[in-house]
Amino acid sequence: MGGSSCFFIICVLHSAIALTCGSLMVFYSKELSVLGHGPSKLQGSTPHDQLLIQTSDSFSGLLLFTIGFLVFMVACVKDWEFQSFFAKGCVLLHISMAVWRFYFEGKLEDLAHDWPRHAVGDIALATSWLFFL
Repeated sequence: MGGSSCFFIICVLHSAIALTCGSLMVFYSKELSVLGHGPSKLQGSTPHDQLLIQTSDSFSGLLLFTIGFLVFMVACVKDWEFQSFFAKGCVLLHISMAVWRFYFEGKLEDLAHDWPRHAVGDIALATSWLFFL
């Protein structure tokens, strides 16, 4: 399998993951948070706080959906130098997320039990780009 078709497959897989997760975050944020974190303690103490948290979750999902759409568009680029540059940037991004989870989420009491699983997912996504390189 050539480098270009491998890049296309990896981009489409990452795009599908981002589009699916982003859509679920926008429309089913409460159900998805229970699935991902369990019953959340981060619900807010007032109706205003709850609305703010729900709005933030929806915008995060919209951002993830947009990123998935952009990665799908990038999948069609045939330039080897761009593909290599893009893959290196994705590896750096996923490793940075894993480090952020270690330093930030590990310190938060409500998220401390989830960060190892999420960090492993970030490293797995980075590894998929390393296979391309």
